[in-house]
Amino acid sequence: MTSTASTDAWIRRYHPAPDAGIRLVTLPHAGGSAPWFRPFSAALSPQIEVLSVQYPGRQDRFREEPVTDIATLADHITEALAPWTDGPLALFGHSMGATVGFEVAQRLERLGTPPVAFFASGRPAPGLDRKHLIHRLDDAGLLAELRTLSGTDPRVFEDEELLQLMIPVVRGDYRAVETYRCAPGARVDCPVTVLVGDSDPRVSPDDAAAWDQHTSRPIDFHVFPGGHFYLADHQEAITALVRDALAPYTR
Repeated sequence: MTSTASTDAWIRRYHPAPDAGIRLVTLPHAGGSAPWFRPFSAALSPQIEVLSVQYPGRQDRFREEPVTDIATLADHITEALAPWTDGPLALFGHSMGATVGFEVAQRLERLGTPPVAFFASGRPAPGLDRKHLIHRLDDAGLLAELRTLSGTDPRVFEDEELLQLMIPVVRGDYRAVETYRCAPGARVDCPVTVLVGDSDPRVSPDDAAAWDQHTSRPIDFHVFPGGHFYLADHQEAITALVRDALAPYTR
Protein backbone atom coordinates (compact mmCIF):
# COMPACT_ATOMS: atom_id res chain seq x y z
CA MET A 1 0.00 0.00 0.00
CA THR A 2 1.26 3.48 -0.85
CA SER A 3 2.15 5.57 2.18
CA THR A 4 0.40 8.91 2.64
CA ALA A 5 3.76 10.67 2.48
CA SER A 6 4.53 9.04 -0.87
CA THR A 7 1.13 9.98 -2.28
CA ASP A 8 1.40 13.57 -1.04
CA ALA A 9 4.76 13.97 -2.77
CA TRP A 10 3.33 13.05 -6.17
CA ILE A 11 -0.29 14.26 -6.15
CA ARG A 12 -1.65 17.81 -5.92
CA ARG A 13 -5.36 18.54 -5.32
CA TYR A 14 -5.89 22.23 -6.04
CA HIS A 15 -9.68 22.03 -5.89
CA PRO A 16 -10.68 19.06 -3.74
CA ALA A 17 -14.05 17.68 -4.82
CA PRO A 18 -14.85 14.64 -2.68
CA ASP A 19 -18.32 14.36 -4.21
CA ALA A 20 -17.04 14.27 -7.81
CA GLY A 21 -18.03 11.18 -9.75
CA ILE A 22 -14.60 10.83 -11.39
CA ARG A 23 -11.00 11.89 -10.93
CA LEU A 24 -8.78 13.14 -13.76
CA VAL A 25 -5.02 12.64 -13.35
CA THR A 26 -2.99 15.28 -15.23
CA LEU A 27 0.60 14.59 -16.28
CA PRO A 28 2.78 17.55 -17.32
CA HIS A 29 5.20 18.06 -20.20
CA ALA A 30 9.00 17.91 -20.02
CA GLY A 31 10.15 20.60 -17.61
CA GLY A 32 6.56 21.13 -16.51
CA SER A 33 5.04 20.93 -13.06
CA ALA A 34 1.70 20.20 -11.46
CA PRO A 35 0.43 23.84 -11.28
CA TRP A 36 0.43 24.03 -15.09
CA PHE A 37 -2.91 22.21 -14.92
CA ARG A 38 -4.34 24.33 -12.10
CA PRO A 39 -6.62 26.32 -14.46
CA PHE A 40 -8.04 23.05 -15.80
CA SER A 41 -8.65 21.89 -12.26
CA ALA A 42 -10.58 25.06 -11.48
CA ALA A 43 -12.64 24.77 -14.66
CA LEU A 44 -13.57 21.11 -14.17
CA SER A 45 -14.34 21.16 -10.43
CA PRO A 46 -16.55 20.12 -8.72
CA GLN A 47 -17.95 17.63 -11.25
CA ILE A 48 -14.47 16.29 -12.01
CA GLU A 49 -11.71 16.27 -9.41
CA VAL A 50 -8.28 16.88 -10.90
CA LEU A 51 -5.23 15.18 -9.41
CA SER A 52 -2.12 16.90 -10.77
CA VAL A 53 1.09 14.88 -10.76
CA GLN A 54 4.22 16.60 -9.48
CA TYR A 55 7.40 15.03 -10.86
CA PRO A 56 10.59 15.08 -8.75
CA GLY A 57 13.13 17.85 -9.25
CA ARG A 58 10.82 20.84 -9.49
CA GLN A 59 9.28 23.41 -7.16
CA ASP A 60 8.74 21.86 -3.71
CA ARG A 61 10.58 18.70 -4.90
CA PHE A 62 13.61 20.61 -6.18
CA ARG A 63 16.00 18.76 -3.88
CA GLU A 64 15.11 15.43 -5.53
CA GLU A 65 16.84 14.10 -8.61
CA PRO A 66 14.70 14.02 -11.77
CA VAL A 67 13.60 10.56 -12.87
CA THR A 68 15.25 9.94 -16.25
CA ASP A 69 13.39 6.76 -17.19
CA ILE A 70 9.74 6.69 -18.29
CA ALA A 71 9.09 3.19 -16.94
CA THR A 72 10.43 4.12 -13.50
CA LEU A 73 8.40 7.32 -13.49
CA ALA A 74 5.26 5.39 -14.44
CA ASP A 75 5.92 2.85 -11.68
CA HIS A 76 6.11 5.58 -9.04
CA ILE A 77 3.00 7.37 -10.30
CA THR A 78 0.99 4.15 -10.46
CA GLU A 79 1.96 3.39 -6.87
CA ALA A 80 1.03 6.92 -5.77
CA LEU A 81 -2.38 6.60 -7.43
CA ALA A 82 -3.28 3.44 -5.51
CA PRO A 83 -5.37 5.26 -2.86
CA TRP A 84 -7.32 7.03 -5.61
CA THR A 85 -8.47 3.97 -7.54
CA ASP A 86 -11.57 3.40 -5.42
CA GLY A 87 -13.62 5.14 -8.11
CA PRO A 88 -13.43 5.99 -11.83
CA LEU A 89 -10.09 7.43 -12.91
CA ALA A 90 -9.09 9.09 -16.20
CA LEU A 91 -5.66 10.27 -17.40
CA PHE A 92 -4.65 13.43 -19.31
CA GLY A 93 -1.01 13.73 -20.39
CA HIS A 94 0.55 16.52 -22.42
CA SER A 95 3.76 15.95 -24.42
CA MET A 96 6.03 13.83 -22.20
CA GLY A 97 3.02 13.41 -19.93
CA ALA A 98 1.17 11.57 -22.72
CA THR A 99 3.93 8.96 -22.89
CA VAL A 100 3.96 8.65 -19.11
CA GLY A 101 0.17 8.41 -19.11
CA PHE A 102 0.25 5.60 -21.67
CA GLU A 103 2.57 3.59 -19.44
CA VAL A 104 0.53 4.35 -16.31
CA ALA A 105 -2.66 3.28 -18.10
CA GLN A 106 -1.12 -0.08 -18.96
CA ARG A 107 -0.02 -0.60 -15.37
CA LEU A 108 -3.45 0.28 -14.01
CA GLU A 109 -5.02 -2.19 -16.42
CA ARG A 110 -2.70 -4.94 -15.26
CA LEU A 111 -3.62 -4.16 -11.65
CA GLY A 112 -7.32 -4.50 -12.41
CA THR A 113 -8.06 -0.79 -11.92
CA PRO A 114 -8.09 0.44 -15.54
CA PRO A 115 -8.67 4.11 -16.38
CA VAL A 116 -12.00 4.82 -18.01
CA ALA A 117 -10.42 7.29 -20.47
CA PHE A 118 -7.00 8.49 -21.61
CA PHE A 119 -6.30 11.87 -23.23
CA ALA A 120 -3.00 12.01 -25.17
CA SER A 121 -2.02 15.59 -26.02
CA GLY A 122 0.84 17.00 -28.08
CA ARG A 123 2.76 13.75 -28.46
CA PRO A 124 3.57 11.40 -31.35
CA ALA A 125 2.30 7.85 -31.00
CA PRO A 126 4.55 5.76 -28.69
CA GLY A 127 5.61 3.35 -31.42
CA LEU A 128 7.02 5.97 -33.80
CA ASP A 129 10.78 6.06 -34.21
CA ARG A 130 12.04 9.50 -33.19
CA LYS A 131 15.55 10.74 -33.88
CA HIS A 132 15.71 13.75 -31.54
CA LEU A 133 18.56 13.74 -29.02
CA ILE A 134 17.91 17.08 -27.40
CA HIS A 135 19.04 15.83 -23.98
CA ARG A 136 22.59 15.59 -25.38
CA LEU A 137 22.71 19.23 -26.46
CA ASP A 138 24.68 21.79 -24.48
CA ASP A 139 22.79 24.20 -22.26
CA ALA A 140 22.40 26.78 -25.03
CA GLY A 141 20.94 24.17 -27.37
CA LEU A 142 18.53 22.96 -24.71
CA LEU A 143 17.31 26.48 -24.03
CA ALA A 144 16.92 27.11 -27.77
CA GLU A 145 14.58 24.10 -27.92
CA LEU A 146 12.46 25.53 -25.10
CA ARG A 147 12.21 28.84 -26.95
CA THR A 148 11.14 27.00 -30.11
CA LEU A 149 8.25 25.35 -28.29
CA SER A 150 7.12 28.68 -26.76
CA GLY A 151 5.88 27.12 -23.55
CA THR A 152 8.28 28.80 -21.12
CA ASP A 153 7.75 32.25 -19.65
CA PRO A 154 10.33 34.50 -21.42
CA ARG A 155 11.31 35.98 -18.05
CA VAL A 156 12.74 32.59 -17.06
CA PHE A 157 15.50 32.96 -19.68
CA GLU A 158 16.64 36.16 -17.98
CA ASP A 159 16.99 34.62 -14.51
CA GLU A 160 20.36 32.85 -14.32
CA GLU A 161 19.71 31.33 -10.92
CA LEU A 162 16.39 29.89 -12.03
CA LEU A 163 17.94 28.55 -15.23
CA GLN A 164 20.56 26.66 -13.26
CA LEU A 165 17.80 24.92 -11.33
CA MET A 166 15.69 24.28 -14.41
CA ILE A 167 18.24 22.96 -16.93
CA PRO A 168 19.03 19.64 -15.15
CA VAL A 169 15.31 18.96 -14.76
CA VAL A 170 14.53 19.66 -18.41
CA ARG A 171 17.52 17.63 -19.55
CA GLY A 172 16.46 14.71 -17.36
CA ASP A 173 12.93 14.83 -18.74
CA TYR A 174 14.15 14.90 -22.34
CA ARG A 175 16.45 11.99 -21.60
CA ALA A 176 13.50 10.02 -20.25
CA VAL A 177 11.40 10.72 -23.34
CA GLU A 178 14.15 10.25 -25.92
CA THR A 179 15.41 6.96 -24.52
CA TYR A 180 11.89 5.54 -24.15
CA ARG A 181 11.05 2.55 -26.31
CA CYS A 182 7.48 1.34 -26.54
CA ALA A 183 7.01 -2.38 -26.09
CA PRO A 184 5.99 -4.05 -29.38
CA GLY A 185 2.24 -4.25 -29.68
CA ALA A 186 1.61 -2.20 -26.53
CA ARG A 187 -2.02 -1.07 -26.35
CA VAL A 188 -4.60 0.16 -23.89
CA ASP A 189 -8.24 -0.89 -23.82
CA CYS A 190 -9.79 2.35 -22.59
CA PRO A 191 -11.16 5.06 -24.92
CA VAL A 192 -8.32 7.29 -26.17
CA THR A 193 -8.75 10.94 -27.14
CA VAL A 194 -5.85 12.45 -29.09
CA LEU A 195 -5.26 16.22 -29.24
CA VAL A 196 -2.62 18.15 -31.19
CA GLY A 197 -1.83 21.65 -32.43
CA ASP A 198 -1.83 22.09 -36.20
CA SER A 199 1.50 23.96 -36.20
CA ASP A 200 3.33 22.00 -33.51
CA PRO A 201 7.00 21.95 -34.60
CA ARG A 202 7.57 18.54 -32.99
CA VAL A 203 4.27 16.68 -33.55
CA SER A 204 2.46 16.49 -36.87
CA PRO A 205 -1.23 15.56 -37.00
CA ASP A 206 -0.23 12.33 -38.75
CA ASP A 207 2.20 11.46 -35.94
CA ALA A 208 -0.55 12.12 -33.39
CA ALA A 209 -3.16 10.13 -35.35
CA ALA A 210 -0.86 7.08 -35.15
CA TRP A 211 -2.01 6.67 -31.54
CA ASP A 212 -4.76 4.55 -33.11
CA GLN A 213 -2.19 1.74 -33.26
CA HIS A 214 -2.02 1.67 -29.45
CA THR A 215 -5.64 1.21 -28.47
CA SER A 216 -8.19 -1.52 -29.02
CA ARG A 217 -10.80 1.11 -29.94
CA PRO A 218 -11.03 3.90 -32.53
CA ILE A 219 -9.47 7.11 -31.25
CA ASP A 220 -11.32 10.40 -30.86
CA PHE A 221 -9.03 12.80 -32.75
CA HIS A 222 -8.93 16.61 -32.42
CA VAL A 223 -6.66 19.17 -34.12
CA PHE A 224 -6.52 22.69 -32.66
CA PRO A 225 -4.98 25.85 -34.10
CA GLY A 226 -1.61 26.47 -32.48
CA GLY A 227 1.78 25.07 -31.64
CA HIS A 228 3.08 22.68 -29.02
CA PHE A 229 1.31 24.54 -26.20
CA TYR A 230 -1.96 25.06 -28.05
CA LEU A 231 -3.76 24.18 -24.78
CA ALA A 232 -3.04 27.62 -23.34
CA ASP A 233 -5.15 29.24 -26.08
CA HIS A 234 -7.99 26.73 -26.06
CA GLN A 235 -8.58 25.96 -22.40
CA GLU A 236 -12.35 26.46 -22.59
CA ALA A 237 -12.74 24.16 -25.60
CA ILE A 238 -10.50 21.48 -24.13
CA THR A 239 -12.17 21.47 -20.74
CA ALA A 240 -15.53 21.21 -22.51
CA LEU A 241 -14.19 18.27 -24.53
CA VAL A 242 -12.97 16.55 -21.36
CA ARG A 243 -16.24 17.28 -19.56
CA ASP A 244 -18.26 15.78 -22.42
CA ALA A 245 -16.07 12.68 -22.64
CA LEU A 246 -16.35 12.04 -18.90
CA ALA A 247 -20.05 12.98 -18.60
CA PRO A 248 -21.16 9.38 -18.03
CA TYR A 249 -19.17 9.39 -14.78
CA THR A 250 -20.07 12.81 -13.38
CA ARG A 251 -22.82 13.46 -10.88
